[in-house]
Amino acid sequence: MSAESKAIEQEVPQGVMLNAYPDSIGGTLADIVAMLKRPEFEGAFSLFYILPTFFHSDLDRGFSVIDYDLNGELVSRQDLEELGKLAIMFKFDLILNHLSVASPQFLDLIEHGDDSEYRHFFVDWNEFWRSHGKMGDDGYIIPAEEHLQKLFMRKPGLPILKVAFPDGSERPYWNTFYQQVRYQAVSPQDFAGIEGVTASTAAQITAILNDSLEADPDLKKVDLDGFANYKSEILAIVERKREYLGQMDLNARSEKVWEFYDQTLKQLRDYGAKIIRLDAFAYLHKEPGEANFFNKPGTWEYLERLKGIARKHDLIVFPEIHSEYGYGLHEEVAAKGFPIYDFFFPGLVIDALDRGTNEHLLRWIREVVEKKLSTINMLGCHDGIPVLDLRGAEVDGVVKPGLLDDEEIQVVMDKIIERGGRVKNLYGSDGKKIAYYQVNATFFSALGEDERKLTLARAIQMFMPGIPQVWYLDLFAGRNDYAAADKGGTAGHKEINRTNLTMRDVGEGLERPIVQDQLKLIRLRNQSPAFHGDLEIKETDAYRLHLTWRHQGHRMTLDADLRDHRFRVVQGEGGGRGEEIVMERL
Repeated sequence: MSAESKAIEQEVPQGVMLNAYPDSIGGTLADIVAMLKRPEFEGAFSLFYILPTFFHSDLDRGFSVIDYDLNGELVSRQDLEELGKLAIMFKFDLILNHLSVASPQFLDLIEHGDDSEYRHFFVDWNEFWRSHGKMGDDGYIIPAEEHLQKLFMRKPGLPILKVAFPDGSERPYWNTFYQQVRYQAVSPQDFAGIEGVTASTAAQITAILNDSLEADPDLKKVDLDGFANYKSEILAIVERKREYLGQMDLNARSEKVWEFYDQTLKQLRDYGAKIIRLDAFAYLHKEPGEANFFNKPGTWEYLERLKGIARKHDLIVFPEIHSEYGYGLHEEVAAKGFPIYDFFFPGLVIDALDRGTNEHLLRWIREVVEKKLSTINMLGCHDGIPVLDLRGAEVDGVVKPGLLDDEEIQVVMDKIIERGGRVKNLYGSDGKKIAYYQVNATFFSALGEDERKLTLARAIQMFMPGIPQVWYLDLFAGRNDYAAADKGGTAGHKEINRTNLTMRDVGEGLERPIVQDQLKLIRLRNQSPAFHGDLEIKETDAYRLHLTWRHQGHRMTLDADLRDHRFRVVQGEGGGRGEEIVMERL
């Protein structure tokens, strides 16, 4: 049975995809180009997912985009031309839900206020909830309890960032993801114009403010009781020194937002893009009384509109979504004609290699084939190793099982954490944790830094249906970077798996068998005609995995022992003629 989905309206390219930031290797995209020109990489990759520090950004390692122009510090037009000569197509992100506070659109809004042409480009929290809640003491509307309980949160507290308008007012804007608020240090001269404030008093005020705001940038917590007569003037001066970073949610009810999407997709096409990952799309459609995560039918309407824009620019778009398997959202997305990210695969591989059984992994492989799901899969990536995705769910009163049950998921998590991983959780509107989300670790470290396991994991990935996406650090068997995670600040846990490699690291890594073996497997997948055909799954003992791809007389087989991690890759022609062992690890 064909592994390609009949439902997919977009022609998905074949081959293996590299995944990296522009500065992940060496320091600039030019260094990655130089690496890909090395003979060891010849024929290895047909696609390159370049993460969004490719563009101008200021937070969340690229996912807070200022604009989609080339980041000249890391990328040049010549780099793109050289990658084109290597016949490598690009995949980029369009971050649908938000833009940076430093974007031209948001800067125009806070400069011109209600007169800005971008007045409705972002989601004004108070306008959105005006008829669906009550104004709180802090100047923002608190949604009615029945609405509040439905909200799907990515962080504790309401998703708000308050910004200063030119009329002196503060207005809350919807901010689903990250934010940072800080104040520049004040000096005694800042308070010299306040009537009655002496030089000595100004010095005292300065010391209190700078000490307090350095410890906690919440201005409301500053104790100015000794200077109550001047408090309003002091705070007004400090507010003018406020700086903030944040990813401000876009208002998809505004046609200007859709014009922006159209212009951006054309811009990405002109860079040489073929595939566009729709990041954070499930948060875009917002409606009072909904979860505001994958609202239906509004989310489908948005996706269809985006698909139409993409078709105009000859682009393939696919939505990026994390959701419990039991909800079946991945199938819904696939049924609408989109490729999907296979966020189930990484946890299933860890389960299979740790327990030595094909039980759950094989069930998923069969499902991908039988339901003709078009997927992009990975082991590690710039984010974490998904675990929430594997869970079951209750749908309309019926419990739908997951790919792993909660106890099995906990075992996977415990193993990764025992091996040094870190956990990211989700929160409810009351700030309490409601679910685990992902575990952050390099895939090599998640496997206990066992080279046999990593090699077999890569072999299994190369035999999976769909497009295999390869995180650069996993290719070089990277280990957890605890120092980077500790000092990473907001989203610092993710830095555990984002270590930049020097060109020397690359040269030394290419001499290691674990890297050479992975590259050989990647070249086989990228070049063998067998992978353009059908996948055959052979019935075996529970500890084995036997997968064969066939196409026009070409055949490629993986025969693996999941207990001791031995495997063999065999290629051959139809009828058993010309059979050859191309890799064997005993």
